[in-house]
Amino acid sequence: MPRLLLLLPAAGYANRDFLAAAARLDIELVACADYCPQLAPGWGLPPLMSVPFHRPDAALRRVLRALKQPIDAVLAVDDHGQALAAKLRVALGLSGNPPDAVAALTDKLRFRQLQRVLGLPHPAFVAMDAQGLDAAAVAGFPRVVKARRLNASRGVIRVDDREQLVRALHRVRQIQSRAQREVDDLLLEDFIPGAEVALDGVLHEGVLSVLAVFDKPDPLDGPYFEETLFVTPSRQPAAIQQALADAVTKLCAAAGVAEGMIHAEARIHDAGVYLLEIAPRGIGGLCGRVLVSTLGMSSAEIVLRHAVGLPLPAQMHDAAAGVMMIPIPVAGIFMGVDGLDTARAVPAISAIEITANPGQLVAPPPDGAAYLGFIFSRAATPQQAEAALRAAHAALTVHIQPLVKP
Repeated sequence: MPRLLLLLPAAGYANRDFLAAAARLDIELVACADYCPQLAPGWGLPPLMSVPFHRPDAALRRVLRALKQPIDAVLAVDDHGQALAAKLRVALGLSGNPPDAVAALTDKLRFRQLQRVLGLPHPAFVAMDAQGLDAAAVAGFPRVVKARRLNASRGVIRVDDREQLVRALHRVRQIQSRAQREVDDLLLEDFIPGAEVALDGVLHEGVLSVLAVFDKPDPLDGPYFEETLFVTPSRQPAAIQQALADAVTKLCAAAGVAEGMIHAEARIHDAGVYLLEIAPRGIGGLCGRVLVSTLGMSSAEIVLRHAVGLPLPAQMHDAAAGVMMIPIPVAGIFMGVDGLDTARAVPAISAIEITANPGQLVAPPPDGAAYLGFIFSRAATPQQAEAALRAAHAALTVHIQPLVKP
């Protein structure tokens, strides 16, 4: 039986999906939890220990001391554990992407610098330090301010003039300071208009197998960039989808990422395919379940299969599928959702799961990085899958008690 060390966030959406997939595949899991004093893991699997994922060097020493038996593979469920997972693989002599390769993808500034070296289409960009504005950095608008190492649209704001830029820099620095211990420069780059798409695939010895290309039908023009709909198969022309896959392959090779599942985001622009980012993991949240409709297995199962050398999906099913990440309309205290029975009865809706708990504080991007839940559809065409998601969402009434400002 393969034995796999799994780095789990304290409150990750997909934790239980990984545990269920491992049980189906007869993989023994050794769980290591991200240290979070406010949350107790409730996965049904005792963690080996709780360590601070944001301090990978210190966490590495603690995990190595705790391991008593050999490990066949190390995986991180989400972005927070990727650096630690890479360091553990090196220390244990296991195959996988090295730490510097992972860092090249997870740091937005390094990612842009790599695009520039490779000659791939990319927005003009500049690093912004804490000292304020540089004249060259504000030559034109619209621009986008980004925290370099945050994910899920957290700390990403579009600005259309200098006044908005000053406010956005201050706000993103505050978001960054709450989310991570170290202080980074911020990234300022041109806003690239166009339709947004995503690609999920698996790399093996540098060769990319595309699992799905997703359309994001809702416009993502800012000022904030909360993702909602993912629908597959993509309705983009085959040439565009091939250009996307080629760009992902080229950049991953240059970064040194040659193994495992990846999730790429891109904009389709008149000048070409502009990669926004690539994460060395599968699609986030519970969205990985959408692949059950098209491939017969979830993203979590695919990740585990690749890690221990089990066969991957052989072919795609003849179906369209979609997922909606239920957006948070306003920051406040989540009280509940009405209309679930009506939403679940919408034709082509396959599942709805509310992941927020009553009494939980919630906030949309750029401050928050969570969703209220997920709606899944399966249909004959992408258009039908999208329409079902929109109809189900329209049937829901979300109750949030706004926060009272002092």
